[in-house]
Amino acid sequence: MDQELLPKPPRLPRGKAFEKSRSGNSAGRRVGSRNKATLAAMALLAGEAEGLTRKAVEAALAGDPMALRLCVERILPRCRERPVKFALPPIESAADIAAAMKAVTSALAGGDITPGEAGRIAGVVDTFVRAIETSDFDRRLQGLENKLNAPTTAGNAATGSGWHYNRW
Repeated sequence: MDQELLPKPPRLPRGKAFEKSRSGNSAGRRVGSRNKATLAAMALLAGEAEGLTRKAVEAALAGDPMALRLCVERILPRCRERPVKFALPPIESAADIAAAMKAVTSALAGGDITPGEAGRIAGVVDTFVRAIETSDFDRRLQGLENKLNAPTTAGNAATGSGWHYNRW
């Protein structure tokens, strides 16, 4: 009777013998270990690679579109990005960003580059400008620190300080 009144403890979903990240093997699967089906397929194909490759090439030359696609994909990998060629004015300071962005916008409007390429180029320009601004900030900060730490001629000879204490 007591068992009917007590709530059942939560169970894992069916087919899930272990909690997430907790298997019976705490060391986990060995690095580099292969699935049994993969090992069997590799054993079957071990001595046939040259013959299968020759057959695929012959089928591609005979006009089989799938074999042709397979061979071409192996010879020429997919092109991920293309080189972009357009005139980008030199960027020497943050003031030059307007001219650079005008060139990017003009190339986009003219169809020379895609919107995705324009976005990536604008990101590169922005990163370059931030690097210039950081460098300029560091140069100005170093100048101020050098000016602050430099002894003044009117200062105290012992400390190099420009501050005077006047006693009455």
